[in-house]
Amino acid sequence: MNSDQQLQQTLRLIQMERAADLEQYRQKVLLTPLHRKTKEGICWYPVKLRRDYIGTGERLIIEVERISELDQKHVFQSGKVVSVFCNANQKPEKENIGGVINYVRDNQMIITLNHDELPDWIDHGLLGVDVMFDEMSYREMEYTLKKVMKAEDNRLSELKEIFLGGEKPSFSSSNQAAHEDSLNESQNKTLNHILGCSDLGIIHGPPGTGKTTTLVQAIKHTVESERQVLVCTPSNASIDLLVEKLSEQNLSVVRIGHPARVTEQTLSKTLDAQIANHANYKELRMMRKKMEQLRGQAGKFKRNFGYKEKEERRLLRQEANMLKADADVLEFYIINDILQKSHVVCCTLVGASHPTLRGKKFQTVFIDEAAQALEPACWIPITKAQRVILAGDHFQLPPTIRSREAAATGLAKTLFEKGIESHPDTARMLKIQYRMHEDIMKFSSSYFYQNQLIAHPSIRKHQLDGEPPITFIDTAGCGFFEVQDSETLSRYNEEEAQVLIKALEFLVNSISEDSWIKNNFTVGVITPYSAQVEVLNKLVDQSSVLTSIKPLISVNTVDAFQGQERDVIAISLVRSNEKGEIGFLSDIRRTNVAITRARKKLILVADSGTLTTNPFYNSLIEYVQQNNYYTSAFELN
Repeated sequence: MNSDQQLQQTLRLIQMERAADLEQYRQKVLLTPLHRKTKEGICWYPVKLRRDYIGTGERLIIEVERISELDQKHVFQSGKVVSVFCNANQKPEKENIGGVINYVRDNQMIITLNHDELPDWIDHGLLGVDVMFDEMSYREMEYTLKKVMKAEDNRLSELKEIFLGGEKPSFSSSNQAAHEDSLNESQNKTLNHILGCSDLGIIHGPPGTGKTTTLVQAIKHTVESERQVLVCTPSNASIDLLVEKLSEQNLSVVRIGHPARVTEQTLSKTLDAQIANHANYKELRMMRKKMEQLRGQAGKFKRNFGYKEKEERRLLRQEANMLKADADVLEFYIINDILQKSHVVCCTLVGASHPTLRGKKFQTVFIDEAAQALEPACWIPITKAQRVILAGDHFQLPPTIRSREAAATGLAKTLFEKGIESHPDTARMLKIQYRMHEDIMKFSSSYFYQNQLIAHPSIRKHQLDGEPPITFIDTAGCGFFEVQDSETLSRYNEEEAQVLIKALEFLVNSISEDSWIKNNFTVGVITPYSAQVEVLNKLVDQSSVLTSIKPLISVNTVDAFQGQERDVIAISLVRSNEKGEIGFLSDIRRTNVAITRARKKLILVADSGTLTTNPFYNSLIEYVQQNNYYTSAFELN
């Protein structure tokens, strides 16, 4: 297929994904009774309005509190689009108002509303919060794909052919090599390579190799020659991390996006916050206040009034409209003044379609976590750039896709993968890792990275007091079979979870509680299945041995641990059945992420009888056996 045929195919796949996502939303939210939605954690009902106030960027914020189902698990998190509704009128069509979650803590939720005033029904009681379907992201991706297809005789059409049409990217040689003392040799070579790429450059960063550090220096050096760059990632969490890192380099950063989707640490960098701190903002606020007063006065003239009153109302509205026009001009000036003075403009991939960036062009766009990003989303910032730099690792977590058919037909293949396959000379892999003991590193290095990873001397023998760096506990033959949750369809394995907790307790006792707390050893308990997370959380809470170090323990899914690390990582792989079925464990990148979170100690609990039907797990078990890190669950006392 030529480039336009590939884009046409991608458009069909993203439409398929949108349909699958919408259907899941319909089944979960629209077609599910209120009491069941509440039980399943996709609705908070009833909630009580605690307070309302004006927040960053003059936006209306409410704080609500859940007053039933207090300990119920839920799907709400910062950045989610929600609908606040009132059920007091008992009509089929509930009164509602849209908003975005700032954050959720315990049974309280803070929401930025998409309106300037509270609705009248907010005091009627029986309030609730529903998850909403995010239509805007799909709309922007589809619009952008059509734009890329239409591109002819311009820079976008050239980039399209480089990514999809087999055109060779070019490189420019610099007389002066960049060098940063804070970077190692591999990182400095990558930095210089990126600075010399004219069209496309790729930073391949395996776990613990300092991808973010290298990327930040590449951005800093690019700003020196280009004055301003665009930086994007697929998620709000990852772009906020980069905002922090770039700000530490004394770069002027502006974060485009809804303030509710931004961490507290980066709130001051948002466009809304910088508008509020601008020298001309007081003037803008006064103009808007006056405009609202005039509109209010004009609205008082309702009926039974003559020509004089009509004329007065017309003049008031005319003056209000003139003030609005002046305020819009002043706001446009403030926004452009902030953008022009910024070295780095940061946003999510879909956030690059923000109205304030409409028509704006950049010499270079940097896309981090590109191996986790859907191709259609990547094209949104690329349409604004002359040069593209991608950073990521296609052997870690892939994009989240709901339609299995769309994923299998090609949507799971990212622009990062296409770029690295078509143009391997554009990519540089970072080779020195600073996270884990070399024996934890070696298996991933061998299986995914052609044995090219090198453990830095400072962490090469990184381990707990006298403890081997890896313990693999095999439950084969124990009859610890997995169970599928009938409601969520997720899987759990309670007996395997008990083995993992027992191994953790043994580890804590062997090192001593005092030593553990003194050294602040952190623990990550990881599993691919959300149902197993619940089982493990319950067992951690019940363990008297783990009580004292509980603040140091995190339990979550593999996806939630991406980009993180802990001193000890304990993994429960769950799958154990007589058919040798491993489900989505066959996406071995997930297990690569889990393994490579560990700094000093890795504990793996799994059923080799089930897993060895897959070549990856077969190789993993061979590796632990060869290095004497293997033990059977039968041997545990």
